[in-house]
Formats: sequence, structure tokens, C-alpha cells
Amino acid sequence: MRGLQLIPYDTNINFVGIRRYVYSISIAIILLCGWSLAFKGLNYGIDFKGGFLLEVRTKDKADIASMRTQLETLKLGEVKLQEFGSDRDIMIRIEKQPGGEKTQAVALQKIKKQLGNELEYRRVETVGGKVSSDLVENGLWALGFALIGMLLYIWVRFEWHFGLCGILALAHDVIVVLGFYSLTGHEFKETAFIAILTTIGYSINDSVVIYDRIRDNLRKYKKMPIEELINQSTNETLSRTIITVATTAISLLALYLFGGSEISSFSLPILIGIVFGSYSSIFVSANLLLFFDIRKTMKEKEVIA
Repeated sequence: MRGLQLIPYDTNINFVGIRRYVYSISIAIILLCGWSLAFKGLNYGIDFKGGFLLEVRTKDKADIASMRTQLETLKLGEVKLQEFGSDRDIMIRIEKQPGGEKTQAVALQKIKKQLGNELEYRRVETVGGKVSSDLVENGLWALGFALIGMLLYIWVRFEWHFGLCGILALAHDVIVVLGFYSLTGHEFKETAFIAILTTIGYSINDSVVIYDRIRDNLRKYKKMPIEELINQSTNETLSRTIITVATTAISLLALYLFGGSEISSFSLPILIGIVFGSYSSIFVSANLLLFFDIRKTMKEKEVIA
């Protein structure tokens, strides 16, 4: 008795036949995201713009809503409050104020006066421009090393054109995630790099599964047309890809709906990235191999071996 099948066993979708429509959709999405990034930019959070970081402890359970309302009346810009440790410990982050150090000091005094002297100020820090620029630099280095590492891994495991196609699909995913931040005005903070790295991790994993099946079928079906072989390989791995993204998406959706403001703002970009990462793995990365003579390369490798 067969269990529940999300994807029928005899699925035969012509992925190669619709590749031009897929390319058109992907190019349109990339152009839209690129336009938004170029002219609208990203809504950088306190982590990148700089600002104040205060950790306070209240005598009783903290009323975050009341504290937020009090701070917003000061009109100091973005204000973020979150519990950490216990319901009496609150982390407060406020964006950097225009002007020099004197302006920052005045703003900090306003904050303390507004919240009152009953609070215990356990930590007060100013995140300056140098710290913010270091966050950006470190994030870009992490992203660069991840992409180079994945390119080398696929190159060694398969062939160089598999690695190139995989990286092009990952670039597609990164642009989509960045475009989401720009188009929606979603706050771009340090967790954004985690969202991007998670996206490319899931995406390359799906691509490797498809590439592995393509390589096996190249050895198994010596005379099958390459278009038919790519279609068959993608259909054979489709159930696994869909189940992986579906189970992950359900978890992320639950976090987005019930995880609170901080977790929701973190889980939504990952959800978008994973969905588009699976899209690029299924519809883009495999079809890009058609620009190369992968069967000839496989034969040359077997002769050398």
C-alpha cells in the first residue's frame, strides 16, 4: 500500500520546454529587484546605521507597550524593545541621532528621563559608524566565502559548468532576497545575512540533488537526448524537493505568525528565500546546463579515467 504522494510517481513536467518563459519571469524579477535596490535602496536597521543600545531591568514585569509609547513620544526615530532573559529584562535600541556626540548624549539623557529612575540600567552602549561598517564588511565576507566554497564543492564533485550554473542560480536567489528587503522596506539588519546564507544553503542543496541525478542518468542513458534527460532527472527528484521546501516553509510560516515581532521579521525573508531558492533549483539551475555540452564532458572524463 502506497502512502500519500504529494507528487505522483508518473509526473512528467516539461521543464525544458517552458524554460524560455521561466527565463523571462526570472529576468523580470531580477530587473525589478535591481531597480528597487538602485533607486530605493535598503532600509538599514540600527545594526548598520548605528544608535543606542540599553539593557534595563524593571522592578516588576515590564510593560513593553507602555515603554515603547513613552519612547516614541520623544520622536527619536526607530525604537525597538524586546525581552531577554526574564520578563523584567528589556533591551532597548534607538537609531543614531543626526549630529555629533553632544546630540547623542542629549538624546540619551532624554531617554533616561522619560523612562524614570526606577529602572536599573545594566548596560548602555552607543553603536557607531565604525561598528556598523564592520558588520557590513563581515557579512559580505561571509557571503563571499560561502559562494566561493559552494562553487568549488560543485566543481570538484561534478564539473565546472555545474558549478557555474549553480552559482548563477544562487546569485538569482540572493538578488531576490535583497529585492524583497528593498521593495517591502523590511528592516535590513544583521540577521539579513543569516537569511541570505540560509537561502543559498537550501538552494544549493536542492540543486546538488538534481545535478547528482543528472550525472547518474548521463551514465545510465547514453543515447537519451539531453533535454529529455534533464526533464526526467528533475521530475525524479521533484517529490523530494517539494517535500523539503514544504516542511521547512510550514515551520517558518508558524514562526512568522506566532513568533513575535523579532522572530517574524527574521523568518519571513528566509521563507521567501527558500521558496525562490527551490524555484531556481527546479526551473533555472538544471536548464542552464543546456548551454553546455555536458554529455561530451562526461565522455572525456570517463576516457581519462
